[in-house]
Amino acid sequence: MDTHDSDRHWGPRIGPDGVHFRLWAPGLDALTLHLDGQNFPMDKQGEGWFATVAEAHDGSEYGFCIPDGRMFHDPAAHAQSGDVHSLSRVAISKYEWKHPPSARKWEEAVIYECHVGTFTPEGTFAAIHDKLDYLVDLGITALELLPVATFGGERGWGYDGTLLYAPHRAYGTPDELRALVDAAHGKGLMVILDVVYNHFGPEGSYIPAHTPEFFDPERHTPWGSAIDYSEGPVRRFFIDNAVYWLQQFRFDGLRFDAVDHIRDTSDPEFLIQLPRDIRARLDREVHLTTEDNRNITYLHERRGNHAPLMTAEWNDDWHHCAHVLATGETEGYYVSFENDPAGLMAKAAATGFSFQGETYEGEARGAPSDHLPPAAFIDFLQNHDQVGNRAIGERIAALATPEMIRALHTTLLLSPHIPLLFMGEEYGETRPFLFFADFHDELGRAVTEGRRKEFAGFGGHQAEEVPDPIAISSFSDSKLDWDKLSAEPHSATFAFVRHLLHLRQEKVVPFLPGTGPHSGTVLQAPDRCVAVDWRLNGGTLRLRANFGDSAVDLPPAAGELIQLTGKAPGAPVSAAFWLDT
Repeated sequence: MDTHDSDRHWGPRIGPDGVHFRLWAPGLDALTLHLDGQNFPMDKQGEGWFATVAEAHDGSEYGFCIPDGRMFHDPAAHAQSGDVHSLSRVAISKYEWKHPPSARKWEEAVIYECHVGTFTPEGTFAAIHDKLDYLVDLGITALELLPVATFGGERGWGYDGTLLYAPHRAYGTPDELRALVDAAHGKGLMVILDVVYNHFGPEGSYIPAHTPEFFDPERHTPWGSAIDYSEGPVRRFFIDNAVYWLQQFRFDGLRFDAVDHIRDTSDPEFLIQLPRDIRARLDREVHLTTEDNRNITYLHERRGNHAPLMTAEWNDDWHHCAHVLATGETEGYYVSFENDPAGLMAKAAATGFSFQGETYEGEARGAPSDHLPPAAFIDFLQNHDQVGNRAIGERIAALATPEMIRALHTTLLLSPHIPLLFMGEEYGETRPFLFFADFHDELGRAVTEGRRKEFAGFGGHQAEEVPDPIAISSFSDSKLDWDKLSAEPHSATFAFVRHLLHLRQEKVVPFLPGTGPHSGTVLQAPDRCVAVDWRLNGGTLRLRANFGDSAVDLPPAAGELIQLTGKAPGAPVSAAFWLDT
């Protein structure tokens, strides 16, 4: 199926003869463009597409009228005149780029996950500019933005987007987003955008009203109607969206959310055609990452040192091991990591996933992964999900001892896997990151009641203890407290993380390009200990960590001791790395 036909595009396009407007609505007999108060009949062009060309300017407001008189915004609008229920707006960029996209290699990536609305007091694209030097000094090389596509209300995580081509108005204009990406490139940072292609949000998506063919009536996701990716125009909607962010905003990569809920039996399936088409349509390397709880590998296979499809996968297994070691929690999905969290961490560190076909929550999960290079896996001690999907949003700093966190940060940040930090983690932020939204009336009440019902009893919390996600306090309480940076113990935590990241760039990153498959080896170690050696391209990296309360003897390690966290190798709650060249 062809997704490249230039006459089958979604969204407005500026041409010498005016603005080209298009919509796929195969079930309609007629469609009208409403533009700046005037109506223009649209031509039916076959295969369900309607199109017309009209004179418009930057800021022109428009929508589509169906035969029963209802008017809707453009699902592929580049901007909105108001909220998700308003008319769309023509956006003609005036931005003049100053810097090219980043040319950094993926192996250099140290990812900083950032929610625009709570990262700064202002909660805008423009406000992040003042933090870029801070990120560079810390040792971050890739800024990852949680979804910025327009969603219902003013505040939210962004995973309930309904207008996937339009930056959220509360964060700033499209050109202000371009300016942020450009400024980050000027500082040597990559910028990655989180996108959601598995569902639309519950407020403001009118596609079912004018194009029900977009959805699969036989299937549903945890968030609502399932999308029918077997339809060529539907695939085109999302592939064009990915290319749009990468071309028009010069993002260096995308992170695809919860792709295990993207189900498609076409040949090729959507998740294969998506990266193929993205890479074919761009004239530069981009980094494509996935979140997928299936522990699959076929999307991340290598051709030599090249990733023809997806670049890397978020590694929940490593996180779950670390969390159990740090907190002792074994509820929910942590139960599968209860018996041997250190052994499962060692397996994940050396070979990719902890579960590679073994039984997980009652069924087989995963596939062998040790044939992938270390850089195919993104590890983290926390992220927006693992913090925000707790009943009261506690960060790891509120759940584990400082000594344990230091040992785990050492293990995370000097591993040959790609590390990710969640905003504020670098200085030990203790303010929560809560689930918050800005829905109203019945939808708002349903979200509040559902959230409290879901978490009642979890971690010993009663329903009334779970913060109301609709209350503005849940949003404001989740903003970072930057004043902590100048006070102990936060300034010491920042200095330690900064030290590890600079050590990583000096001692570990140079050996990652060219590192191939089967690089990791697990060595036998005592309970609650991890001993792993990695054969990198030009050297061997060795980890010896003890997350227990008693001193132990660990396998010997040759080479230069590049980091010791704790009193001695093998001491209680310690981690050490050696580099043998």
